[in-house]
Amino acid sequence: MSQPPYPPQYGQPSQQEALPGCWWHPNRQTGLRCVRCNRPACPDCLREASVGYQCVDCVQAGQQQQRAKATQYRRAGYGARTVAGARVSQRAVVTPLLIAINVLVYVVTVVQAGGDPMNNNDAPLFADGVLWPIGIVAGDEWWRLLTSGFLHYGLLHIAMNMLALWVLGRDLEVLLGKVRFLAVYFVSMLGGAAAVFAFGETNTGTAGASGAIYGLMGAILIAVLRLRLNPTSAIGIIVLNIVLSVSIPGISLLGHVGGLVVGALAMIAMVYAPEKQRTAYQVGTIVVLTAALIGLLVYRDSQLSSELCALYRVC
Repeated sequence: MSQPPYPPQYGQPSQQEALPGCWWHPNRQTGLRCVRCNRPACPDCLREASVGYQCVDCVQAGQQQQRAKATQYRRAGYGARTVAGARVSQRAVVTPLLIAINVLVYVVTVVQAGGDPMNNNDAPLFADGVLWPIGIVAGDEWWRLLTSGFLHYGLLHIAMNMLALWVLGRDLEVLLGKVRFLAVYFVSMLGGAAAVFAFGETNTGTAGASGAIYGLMGAILIAVLRLRLNPTSAIGIIVLNIVLSVSIPGISLLGHVGGLVVGALAMIAMVYAPEKQRTAYQVGTIVVLTAALIGLLVYRDSQLSSELCALYRVC
């Protein structure tokens, strides 16, 4: 019996046992294999996995499956959520859109007013959209409650409001999500308009997004308390703005306070609603607040109608 003069060392293949070639590089012999598909692969074609090494094809297939599962997971309504139940997002979309609409309306009023940016309230669009209680009662012009929230007196007015909307809206939109943020914004706008209509001067025009913006201030305060952050800054900003509303003539304190209170109430439902019935509580709160404000508007409308009838003897 003959034996090879130099037997192979332990773990080294003999000349008769040639290593297989890499699946992607057949000219490269390798003793490594993918733990997923078991195909031979050279080190350049393997990637480290949680257990062993996987080939580049298996890694790509696994990433595609993971993305598909993540998409199905999100579409089913699951995934990372904020305390308000919104899906986590890093980009605000609604806030820039609202700013663009306000700026566009302002530009139109400037053009209609002959290009004067400080006296744009002379524009016909401004006259038809400003919050004027007598006009609402006498002419049933209820659209003024909404349109007045997109009109501004002069360049400084819109600049200050849009800056505040940008600062407050970005964080709140990320926290609330687009739909909830719009709900808080518009119910706050209605709250400010209802306060002016119910308790303000009947023959004075009021305009501006301040009611909605103060509603966002109230919402920020509630969010800070819910997240257990230091509320000193939020409270200081609100107090400062209320003091300015009182001390500076021509500013609607009623519109600011009305928006602030309604926005805070709406935000309480957004961040403190129980998780299992969160959506129902949030929708229900917005509906109740809207119904209460409409009731206040209807009641005040009947009062003003009676006053106008007694004053002009025309009913």
